[in-house]
Amino acid sequence: MAAPGWRHPRARLAAALRSLRAARQHRARQPSRAEPLQAALYVHWPYCQKRCSYCNFNTYIPRGLDEESVRSCLSREAQTLIRLSQVQRISSVFFGGGTPSLASPLTIAAVLETVSRCAHLAADAEVTLEANPTSASASRLAGFRASGVNRLSIGIQSLDDAELRLLGRNHTADEALGTLEEAKKLFPGRTSVDLIFGLPGQSVSSWARGLEELLQLCDDHVSLYQLTLERGTSLFKQVQRGSLPVPKQEVVAEMYESAREMLRDVGFRQYEVSNFARNGALSTHNLSYWQGSQYIGVGPGAHGRFVPRAHGESLREARIQTLEPDSWMKEVLACGHGTRKQTVLSQLEVLEEVLVLGLRMDIGITHQHWLQFATSLSLWDVFGTSEEVKELEDQGLLLLDNRGLRCSWKGLAVLDSLLLTLLNQLQKSWEDRTAHRT
Repeated sequence: MAAPGWRHPRARLAAALRSLRAARQHRARQPSRAEPLQAALYVHWPYCQKRCSYCNFNTYIPRGLDEESVRSCLSREAQTLIRLSQVQRISSVFFGGGTPSLASPLTIAAVLETVSRCAHLAADAEVTLEANPTSASASRLAGFRASGVNRLSIGIQSLDDAELRLLGRNHTADEALGTLEEAKKLFPGRTSVDLIFGLPGQSVSSWARGLEELLQLCDDHVSLYQLTLERGTSLFKQVQRGSLPVPKQEVVAEMYESAREMLRDVGFRQYEVSNFARNGALSTHNLSYWQGSQYIGVGPGAHGRFVPRAHGESLREARIQTLEPDSWMKEVLACGHGTRKQTVLSQLEVLEEVLVLGLRMDIGITHQHWLQFATSLSLWDVFGTSEEVKELEDQGLLLLDNRGLRCSWKGLAVLDSLLLTLLNQLQKSWEDRTAHRT
């Protein structure tokens, strides 16, 4: 089960760009740069044993699941979309959900075999599987490793049993720590854990105690997510009724800041807003999202960003697969894939995504990286003369220098508050350039 507060890059972008695009009228499509012939691959397993109280993801409680049919459809859709993209190399694979550790290792192996037939998947390419402690016994984890998985992401979420019950999790803290111990034996240096903060009734001190305990036991990658109360979830309804208290925003900010400092003190690098690694254990797959690379989404509700070259196209498309698993499978059987929505992205829209996602990284966006997407509009051209951007620099939140554009340590914690200014400046610079060309 993915953590609350984590959203697929498309969901984060929708929130960041909604107010900006509401004011837009028609925009001319511009020829895109040549996309590299590689992509990351995301595979969505939509099934869970139960729905957690905070979850509004595309997940389902199966009744009489025909896993062989699901396996066949995942493999077929992967084949169809990889061939459609004409990528020659898959840089990483991520099995997310849902709870993909409920899938059989045979299913994981079948998908990876299909991927290897369609494109080059290096023997050491990162292959991550999200795991829930209740479906991740030692023998099952060994099966996943034998199937080709080489990195595990465990949804621990909390080491407090009362908090786990509040979240609707179906495991205890002891079970989570047992899974972590087994995972570290099988995936040493490549086991990540997820934790949630900002829970109803949680204090800064209780959060810090739990994190400190985990840091004595964890491997080399930690993801921290602020709880997002999503409309329609059980937890949202309880808070709305007033039966659960929500921590004040300044308390939640203190939780985040204390966690950043605790992780830094024990050798973790905060390489992205929510992600921390030591000993070089950064997630290759997630870096693909933040660097604006192509990725292919397979499975019910999966998102993707790639150029469908086999159709003679040269512009990147945003794609969303059909949400409901049974409908998705019918479409895959009929058409080879279950793409429900595809939207051609203009060059400016791609640049907006590069900006929003790239600034989530501690290194930000280098000049060289930006020019891969905008050959005639540099970071200096866009932001170098902006008074608003200069003000953010003076406040110690942002840096624009010979390395590129990035947030400071202070700025990374408040990135969302900076984005509208930066997106507006990008749009203005783009329109100015377009006007000068006409």
